[in-house]
Amino acid sequence: MAQTIQWARLFEIAERPALPLQARLRGAVVQAIGEGRLAAGAALPSSRELAAQLGISRNTVTAAYLQLVDEGFLEARPRSGVFVAPQSLLPRAEPVEPWPRADPARARAPQWEARTRRSLLGRPTLAKPERWRESPYPFVYGSHDAELFPVEEFRECCVKSLARSQLPSWTPDFETGDVPELIEQIRTRLLPQRGVFALPDEILVTVGTQHAYYLLAEALFDETTRVGLEEPGHPHARTSFALRRPVFLELPVDAEGVVVDTMPPLDYLFVTPSHQSPTTATLSLERRQWLLRRAELADFVVIEDDYEAENLYAGAPMPALKSLDRSGRVVYVGSVSKSLSPALRLGYVVASRELIAELRALRHAMVRHPSTFLQHAYALFLSLGHHASHARRVNRAMRERLDAAAAALRAELPAFEFAMPQGGASLWVRAPAWVDAGELATIACAHGVLIEVGGAFFARPPYPCPYFRLRLSSIGVERIGAGVRALAAAYDELAAARGERPRSRAH
Repeated sequence: MAQTIQWARLFEIAERPALPLQARLRGAVVQAIGEGRLAAGAALPSSRELAAQLGISRNTVTAAYLQLVDEGFLEARPRSGVFVAPQSLLPRAEPVEPWPRADPARARAPQWEARTRRSLLGRPTLAKPERWRESPYPFVYGSHDAELFPVEEFRECCVKSLARSQLPSWTPDFETGDVPELIEQIRTRLLPQRGVFALPDEILVTVGTQHAYYLLAEALFDETTRVGLEEPGHPHARTSFALRRPVFLELPVDAEGVVVDTMPPLDYLFVTPSHQSPTTATLSLERRQWLLRRAELADFVVIEDDYEAENLYAGAPMPALKSLDRSGRVVYVGSVSKSLSPALRLGYVVASRELIAELRALRHAMVRHPSTFLQHAYALFLSLGHHASHARRVNRAMRERLDAAAAALRAELPAFEFAMPQGGASLWVRAPAWVDAGELATIACAHGVLIEVGGAFFARPPYPCPYFRLRLSSIGVERIGAGVRALAAAYDELAAARGERPRSRAH
């Protein structure tokens, strides 16, 4: 009995259902060796004995032992059993006594606040609570949808990329380059859908769109650069650009997107014309043409983030600004992986070859290049049609969620205003004027509801700020109605605290 307890404690198998039992057993053995609880030369129980003591299959133990022998953690000795290999771990440095200090006063740590030259701490952002994934009603960005994630299709592409015949396609050091297969898929499959045509040396792969913002700011902005931003606008772009401390100029947004007629003198303009972030307004064709004409006349460059362009549910697709560009004034930023999972972090920039060459050099200095394995796997995902199939599936689901959220808001919170977007995955909502969305969000969080506070999207948020965004990519349609009812309960609680009238429901 004592021996049974000993091995059960030594090889405690973690509760990780996503990993096969054999892999978890291997992990437990490696951990015991790494922590010094199993010394070199220590004997392990037979596969039959360990299987009996742990209550698992003998085949599972045997397979785990065989792989650990292949990997050099264990060694099998004929007619003797299995033992910890003598050199199963890499050598490690031995701890030594620190050098004695002549002056203890000099031992204090550096004052990093004084040393930091460019800090982003304290800037408004779309921050979520630490344990936001446990919320039953997360109307926020930043999570893959387990219901929609194409597990089998993406696994197929990863497995194919790991085939021996494919290793030369992505394992070498690419220096400043990208995986040619992905560049070709972006060039011939994604961009033509937006009316954009580019040569391979006019495309750069990035670690998501925020990496693209950072590279552009690093290459193009300084303290004298005048950068126009939509107000309200995309907070992540504003944050990335802020590191170079340009002069920000806020430009109003209406139902047709950014207002062009009253633009001040600019060097650059950042826009999200497909579905404006956060209002979801689509920049009209007439305004797109006028914007490009203004850019030529006033000699400024347009940075276009084609945000959620694939998510279209009503009307005809609007041509990207880049597709209308005849003078090379539009720098186009897109995402390869956003609809699949924001964690995959694959974006791209389309611009003149001269600018792309500069961005390549900057990217090399920062991260060398994005994961070539991921680039290769996603090139397969695109070429096999999985991306297009997944996009259609996502569009159907998002349209259903938008309709459900709109119906719930009309029923539960009829005083709240919003416009149905042509696409995308969110609703921009305006509460009654007395409501501050930040205060509402605090109470809503206690009801299990997370919303995106509107103040994070403004450079100069009003108070009270009645705007907030309901993001629908992280919540299933079956929970939307209950989530909006919980939000309505939070609104009633805020109204009671402020001495305002509670809601009057439509039904």
